[in-house]
Amino acid sequence: MTDIAEGAPAPDFNLETPDGPVKLADFKGKSVVLYFYPKDDTGGCTKEAQAFTALALDFAKAGVTVIGVSKDTIASHRKFAAKYDLNVQLGSDPSGETVERYGSWVEKSLYGRKYMGIDRSTFLIVDGKIDRIWHKVKVAGHAQAVLEAAQGV
Repeated sequence: MTDIAEGAPAPDFNLETPDGPVKLADFKGKSVVLYFYPKDDTGGCTKEAQAFTALALDFAKAGVTVIGVSKDTIASHRKFAAKYDLNVQLGSDPSGETVERYGSWVEKSLYGRKYMGIDRSTFLIVDGKIDRIWHKVKVAGHAQAVLEAAQGV
């Protein structure tokens, strides 16, 4: 797990989205939320994407772009976004390179079985620096908490 701290430079990212590529450099002088989630069209991940979508206008008014990141394909992201009418960008990281750079590829345990997976985590990046980090995110109320942090910047 990569150690990144609040106040440190944000690790670079270059992700494909259904709307085209996005990279950290696109947000010079701006704010971006990267939220990492395990899998398209699963219960918690759907609720989280819907919560960020419900607040999309508020994030836009605050000048913040929201990007959800998983290892799913662009085709999967398109289907997921269409099915739930999502209004956030979805970044595809099939190699897991960005997930690892942000320290969100972690050992998990289910029924005693250990495996590697994506830690539901969120990073508020302001002008290329990590402003806030949330690990082991609980979906309920999370998007609102991120919005409030972004508005306070």
